[in-house]
Amino acid sequence: MGGLNCANCASKIEDKVSKMNEIEEAHLNFIKSTLNIKVKEGYKEENVVSKVTKIVDKIEPGLDIVVKDENYSDNKDMDPNKYCSSSSCSAGDHDHNDSDGHNHEHGDSDLKILLIAISLYAVGLISNYFGAPKAIYLLLLGSAYIISGFDVIKSAVKNLINRNPLDENFLMTIATVGAIAIGQYPEAVGVMLFYGIGEYLESRAVNKSRKNIEELMNIKPDVANLIVDGEVKEVAPENIKIGDHIMIKVGEKVPLDGIIIKGESRFDTSAITGESVLKSISQGEEISSGVINKNAVVEVEVTKTFKDSTVSKILDMVENATSKKSETENFITVFARYYTPVVVALAIAVAILPPIFMQEPFSKWLYRGLVFLVVSCPCALVISIPLSYFSGIGVSSKNGILVKGSNYLEALKKVDTVVMDKTGTITKGVFDVTNIVLGKGIEEKDLLKYANIAESRSSHPIANSISNYCKDKVSMDSSKIDSYEEIASHGIKVGYEGKEILAGNARLMTANNIDFQEIQNSTTKVYIAVDKIFYGCIEISDQIKDGMRATIQQMKSVGINKIVMLTGDSDNVAREVSDEIGIDSYYAELLPNDKVDLIENIISEKKPDSKVAFIGDGINDAPVIARADVGISMGGVGSDAAIEASDVVFMTDEVSKIVPAVSIARLTGKIVWQNIIIAIGIKVLVLILSTVGLANMWAAIFADVGVTLIAVLNSLRVLRYK
Repeated sequence: MGGLNCANCASKIEDKVSKMNEIEEAHLNFIKSTLNIKVKEGYKEENVVSKVTKIVDKIEPGLDIVVKDENYSDNKDMDPNKYCSSSSCSAGDHDHNDSDGHNHEHGDSDLKILLIAISLYAVGLISNYFGAPKAIYLLLLGSAYIISGFDVIKSAVKNLINRNPLDENFLMTIATVGAIAIGQYPEAVGVMLFYGIGEYLESRAVNKSRKNIEELMNIKPDVANLIVDGEVKEVAPENIKIGDHIMIKVGEKVPLDGIIIKGESRFDTSAITGESVLKSISQGEEISSGVINKNAVVEVEVTKTFKDSTVSKILDMVENATSKKSETENFITVFARYYTPVVVALAIAVAILPPIFMQEPFSKWLYRGLVFLVVSCPCALVISIPLSYFSGIGVSSKNGILVKGSNYLEALKKVDTVVMDKTGTITKGVFDVTNIVLGKGIEEKDLLKYANIAESRSSHPIANSISNYCKDKVSMDSSKIDSYEEIASHGIKVGYEGKEILAGNARLMTANNIDFQEIQNSTTKVYIAVDKIFYGCIEISDQIKDGMRATIQQMKSVGINKIVMLTGDSDNVAREVSDEIGIDSYYAELLPNDKVDLIENIISEKKPDSKVAFIGDGINDAPVIARADVGISMGGVGSDAAIEASDVVFMTDEVSKIVPAVSIARLTGKIVWQNIIIAIGIKVLVLILSTVGLANMWAAIFADVGVTLIAVLNSLRVLRYK
């Protein structure tokens, strides 16, 4: 038996397990046929697993359940790394991964059984047409019914015993047995046959989608070539430590993040960044796990363990994405909970009330009621909607865009305002000294000396650019620094050998009554004063990223109507950058707290059904990222804090990723609503037509398995996004 293919049953399992007192949280990933649970403290996990297993078996009998947990004593032979590569498996967490084989999955043997049943059915109809004895006719049809419906009837009996009758197997059995009871033999057998065919095709389509998504996520390397005393040994990536040396052969995936210490090669980074062009990486440069070596053998020194590697983080984000459901998914979950009971109640009413009050023939209305039972399973919605979102998340990942949940994918499609930080997002974030202006009577070496002293203890990119510029030109003794103070939104004050050094913007000079001449241009300026005497100014420039103007135009072409830039730089710098790339508006000279307040204001002014996204990369952006409707961080250069706070991660430092991100989200949303309209529309239409006698069981079976198949195949269109 393969994976869990009954989405309605999966939904029931998740709902039932989530309500257990012992469970802190439970998420069933239908696409991967896994149930992840977290047990509350104070409960024995063996007992809880046993209860969960009973619930699963009661709702869906016959599943093969495999428990995977490094702490679970009954699973000693299980490789814990296979499961614990996920961040959800950590000390104190009791997470179980139940892989469920479901009896709805059909293989070649099932197809053979269906073909035999179809042959018997066809021979039966032909024999009846040519006047064969009725006994032979009934024997052939009865054999076809039993062969094609054996598993369905068996599951129906088990569900009845387990007091879980509102299951598609039970309802299909009742519908076809009822049809037999009123003499509709060909229709009863035909419905069971076509239900089996539909289930087979549906199973193939679901499995195809699973394989497609698994291929998108097939970035985890199987082995690592560990170099020990000059020899190469194949080991599991999980067993590699920081500082170990590994060899990457041509054609192999890089198993862990590291730095190339020998050789250079070209690498296929498309699985991580979505970029199709090969990237050259040479000695001394960083390399991410998951990329494929295409050119020459290289040696890498590992800088991160597997659980902290790029591949592990990507897989973890995608795995956990299913736990954050969209509003549409939550609606479908609630809808499915009530849909089946309501339709079953209507079926009973249709079968009983007209004969009582309208003196109509009971068999006529019983048949119409049986049609209701056939279309009473909401599988088309329960399968296709999560499948569409998971496909969208998978395709996004393939394009270097990590979306942490289907709720964020749904929010992305509504984004019409994008707010961006300037440094590191719009610009390269690499500062270079471009000009030096000296104060009256001051020599350049003296200006650089005190500038280097002032900036030596700061980690700001501007400070680093000054220190790098000065290090080969002047020397300093950091032990002689008496005091160091960073003044928010102004600059730095340093005590050095009894002298007071000020380094910062014009506001710092003005606040300390320094006599200076402010420079009016678009560069970033650091003014230097020593003991109240103005020594000069160091001008620094940050280059705009290539193609930013084209990116802004593309953003507008996909319906992002308002683009705003936020920066702590001067108004002159902000205006020049804004004009150059075509941004609508900007806010300059901001502190981190100012950015949060501005986001609040922008969100308060938005249209009711629109969303505001913020794109940033630095640790100072984390509060703003967290506050935006959709917080987006740059995974390539972004800080861990920004990535942790964000809802979406771009695996390169390219703002242009917002265009495919929004496009994929909108395509996914479009397909989701197509499936909702198709599924509900056809089911309601068949129910109405059957009530007035214009639809038979053939139409009902199409409204059930036929519509499900259409919806699943439609969901797969997301995977075709280029």
